[in-house]
Amino acid sequence: MTLRSISVVSIPVSDQDRAAEFYTRRLGFTLVADNPMGDRRWVQLTPPGGGATITLVTWFPSMAPGSVSGLVIECDEVAATLARLRAEGVTVHQDDVEKAPWGAFFTFEDPDGNGWVAQESTPARA
Repeated sequence: MTLRSISVVSIPVSDQDRAAEFYTRRLGFTLVADNPMGDRRWVQLTPPGGGATITLVTWFPSMAPGSVSGLVIECDEVAATLARLRAEGVTVHQDDVEKAPWGAFFTFEDPDGNGWVAQESTPARA
């Protein structure tokens, strides 16, 4: 038995429609599933570059909306991405890109307060 990759990450939200609109319109994610699941809904999205998907969850009592942080997404031209997200009304925590040994980044949050790190792709990771 071999574990291979992360497939889906659950993001706790209060309103799946609002969150799906944010992730598709502001971040460019693609909606890949929106299916009834009993009295719940399975809303799954994939980021523009592929990789692990996210599902917008409302049903885990231990995962309050906005309780996840440290999610990292890579991007090209991190400074331009920061400016675009800020211009679109996304809550961005820095005035400018921060530099660290692992690369340039900034942090932002979704409408529920889930915390993301946008990190510039480097040749080793691209």
